[in-house]
Amino acid sequence: MPTIIKQEDVIESVAASLQYISYYHPPDFVQAMAKAYDKEESKAAKDAMAQILLNSRMSAFGHRPICQDTGIVTVFVSVGMDVRWEATLSLEEMINEGVRRAYLFEDNILRASIVADPAGTRKNTKDNTPACIVTKIVKGDKLDITVAAKGGGSENKSKFIMLNPSDSIVDWVLKTVPTMGAGWCPPGMLGIGIGGTADKAMVLAKESLMDPIDMQDLLRRGPQNKIEEMRIELYEEVNKLGIGAQGLGGLTTVLDVKIKDYPTHAASKPVAMIPNCAATRHAHITLDGSGPVYLDVPKLEDWPDIHWKAEGAKRVNIDTIKKEDLTQFKPGETLLLTGTLLTGRDAAHKRIRDIFAKGEKLPEEVDFHNKFIYYVGPVDPVRDEVVGPAGPTTATRMDKFTEMMLSQTGLIGMIGKSERGIEGIEAIKKHKAIYLMAVGGAAYLVAKAIKKARVVAFADLGMEAIYEFEVEDMPVSVAVDTTGESVHITGPALWKKIIAGLKKE
Repeated sequence: MPTIIKQEDVIESVAASLQYISYYHPPDFVQAMAKAYDKEESKAAKDAMAQILLNSRMSAFGHRPICQDTGIVTVFVSVGMDVRWEATLSLEEMINEGVRRAYLFEDNILRASIVADPAGTRKNTKDNTPACIVTKIVKGDKLDITVAAKGGGSENKSKFIMLNPSDSIVDWVLKTVPTMGAGWCPPGMLGIGIGGTADKAMVLAKESLMDPIDMQDLLRRGPQNKIEEMRIELYEEVNKLGIGAQGLGGLTTVLDVKIKDYPTHAASKPVAMIPNCAATRHAHITLDGSGPVYLDVPKLEDWPDIHWKAEGAKRVNIDTIKKEDLTQFKPGETLLLTGTLLTGRDAAHKRIRDIFAKGEKLPEEVDFHNKFIYYVGPVDPVRDEVVGPAGPTTATRMDKFTEMMLSQTGLIGMIGKSERGIEGIEAIKKHKAIYLMAVGGAAYLVAKAIKKARVVAFADLGMEAIYEFEVEDMPVSVAVDTTGESVHITGPALWKKIIAGLKKE
């Protein structure tokens, strides 16, 4: 007898799974991160991992997103050849209806980040559809679905190359990872796809990230084939780079390295690499015709009970601070910000540039003079929240706007995640401004510091509108000081030397 899969069961199962992964980290990720935290010797990296783990626990208990970037949905579907359908929608339409239902669920609204007409108007689709779907027809009578929500910060660091058959994959990875910066929010995973064609290698890399973290088990039992040997070599060598949590320098940059391969042309060696960030989100379900599938609640006692405190942090009133006061802050120093700041990211910066190009003035309530800007696109609030999870977005995307903002608006400081590029650092140094870093992957924790929030301009941009936030003890660290010194350059360089010394000992 064929298995009958009902349309509503697919929709409900996809929706429930996406809600689940928005606030529950996979337990294997939590355990691996906790082990990395325990062995970490870099204070800055350990502090960042503590915030990530605390945020994970808070999200699990509060049923709110781990990260404000609730991702672009990727779905891998294996359809048994003996499956029959009770449906009026296509499989792709069913999956997208599940995505729509999940992202608009009123008790835990998820951020809609998907824009249509990507080369043109880039209009938000409002419900995070469509998903990116990979479908296989396989033997059997089940419907296997793996859902993932991939943040833009890590997805943007995806890499691909066509190597010559004799070229070293390991050498390419070790040369490429440092160029990715910290916008992918390490510690995380690297997924590597080898072989097939260019498109096949990219799918293999993404698919490999759906596997559980098992590097420590692999190290204990030892490799059994060439792929496992390469996984271990890359895990050890990438961690020797000293990039560390959030790119601050430390012992752990990757928790695992996954590799999938496929036969390829004799003249080719396609290699793809895709990182997964500290907001690793994926789940696997199997429909057998008996109804929708709901995942079991993980054992929340497995989450480490970490009580993070900003020890030695300076409290800073950003309503009264003056530009000349910024010279007192040193790279790596932890600050707790209290006061009013404005937000803005890619679309808002572009609109500001267009306004200035026309010789016009900014909206009345958008006054950046002696202010800080926070690069963020928050989740909509639910219940008694003033704002949903509101972690930082990748700051390097704003580098091309930094000179304009510092020279034409009176802005004195910026808050984001990961490093700044040469263009951004030069503007910061020139104008004696400052760049502060909040921890990527700690969005729910950061949101607790926001006491009031309101949209003050560009409401049509949705999550990319300009907000005014009133914050209290918002935790950040000094990433680039007024002289242009960056912890994302000095930190990894220092820890690369330290790790080399530890290996010799």
